[in-house]
This record gives sequence, structure tokens and C-alpha cells, in this order.
Amino acid sequence: MIVYNRSDQTLIGLLIVVMAAAEVQEKLSPECKQFLYMGTLPRGLEEQPFKKICQFYEGNPRFVTLYDTINHIPVYSAYTFKRSDGSKKVDVPWMYEPQLSTVSDSREMQQFPSENVHKNFEDAQAVLDDYSNSVIFERGQLNPDEHQAQPNDKASTYTLTNVVPRAREFNIGPWKNHEHTIRRRLNNYCRGTAYVVTGVTTSGQTIRRHNINRLGIPTYLWSAYCCVDFDHNAPYSERSKFPAFAAHGLNEREDNKVQEMTVQQLEEFLKKVTYVASSFQIFYDNCVALNSGKSALRLP
Repeated sequence: MIVYNRSDQTLIGLLIVVMAAAEVQEKLSPECKQFLYMGTLPRGLEEQPFKKICQFYEGNPRFVTLYDTINHIPVYSAYTFKRSDGSKKVDVPWMYEPQLSTVSDSREMQQFPSENVHKNFEDAQAVLDDYSNSVIFERGQLNPDEHQAQPNDKASTYTLTNVVPRAREFNIGPWKNHEHTIRRRLNNYCRGTAYVVTGVTTSGQTIRRHNINRLGIPTYLWSAYCCVDFDHNAPYSERSKFPAFAAHGLNEREDNKVQEMTVQQLEEFLKKVTYVASSFQIFYDNCVALNSGKSALRLP
């Protein structure tokens, strides 16, 4: 595994993607919008040439991912939290997204083939070999299986289109603790649907394989949730973190503490460190409850 700064190639990469942008799905179907608060994608990334993926597994949509086909990592995954005991489904084979590479009859994620035929789709997405020689970074899910309850929902998180290189010390330490914290908080105090968006920022560092840039290395991991129907009798320390709250953490082996903050503070932070527009907004209308305080899914 080699880490390489490719800032001198960024413009070329962006131009290549723009030329292929006609392949990007412009609008998500209603069945996919169920994972987004008010059926609305985060605003302020429209000018970036990324691909929207509705992640299907076993015949049903499971979550939504915005994918960077140049850096071969997701920009974010958006999902609905399901109350769970935090157990992991570790017996699931890693999968890939066939529609990123070819016109396929199936819109479902598929298991990696046993034979090495990665060249059929590795131009557009990560493959298992990209992570095989990495000693510093490991596969980290943006939509973690411990935030899902049903076996098929958990299994669907094991696709490389939901995975980024995460420093091992950060992955098993501060970030994993943060995922535990959010699971317990939403389990205990969210009464309705909790919408979660978890994403990354990058700065040009990459993992290389065969002298080719393969995986963008996230600089920061960030996450935000929105739950407008919550327990108003919860202790203030928890009640104050509703209807929405957020966090970010540095993806490093050291000095990698996860810091919680308001969603608006996270948005201002991301405007400074990444390519989002000045209009960037994670949740529609800042996750403000409508009428009685309970939101209804509205599909624009």
C-alpha cells in the first residue's frame, strides 16, 4: 500500500468525470427517497460529478449513496436508523455495484466473483484488491450494520460502495464509539424515524495499487442525524441533541477524537474544508418539525 498526493491530477480527473456525467442518475425514485428526510438529498453538491446509487439488496432498496467514481469511495451514505442491539453480521461476503460499470439487467449489488475478473468494473469502483495490502487503513462502513436491525438490512451494508479507507486506530476506537453512542441515543429517545447521513472529506491523499491511484483517503469522517419525533421528557443532556445533531472526526491514527456539534456547525466546517457550495445543507429546512412536530415523508 502506497499513499500518494495526487493534487496535480485533480483537474484532469474532474474533466474526465464531467465528460461521463450523462450516465449519472439525475433523480432518485420514490422508493429510494424514503431514506432521506423529506425525500430530499443534501443540497450543495449538485455541481459535482458524482453518481447517485439506490442500494438494492434481495429485491428491496436499503439506503442511498453518493459515489465518487474517480476516488472510488462514497461521498456519503444516507439511511434510516433501525433500532438494534448493535450486533454485527460478519458472515456476509463483500459486494460491488454492477450498474456503476455496465448496463445491467440487475440493479442489485452483487457478490465479488471468485475469479479475478475485477478489470470488468474496477475503473468505476473499488475492488477487494484495493484494500488487500493496506496495513494502516481498513474498510469502514458509512452506513454501519450496527445501525440496522433486520439481517438483510445489515447484509446490504457490506458493499464496497458503502466503504472508505479508515485508519484502524480511528475505526475501532473513536469512530466506533461514536456509532455506539448514536445507536444508544436513537434507540432510547427517537420515537419516530431517524434519518442519518454519514460522509467524508478528502484532500488528495490516495491508496495506490500497481502505481495507479485507487482509493481516496478521507481526511475527516462526518455524520448527522435528524429525528423530529423524539422523547421530550428525556434528560436535558440528550434532549438538547434533538431533533438533529452531528459530529466529525479526523481519520488519523492519533489525535482522532470525534467532536459532536450542531448540524449547522458541521455544515460551516465542511464549507471550509471541502468542495460543498455555500448553499450546502444536509437536511431539508434544517430538520425543522412541521405542524404538530411530526414530519411526514414528502416526495418532491
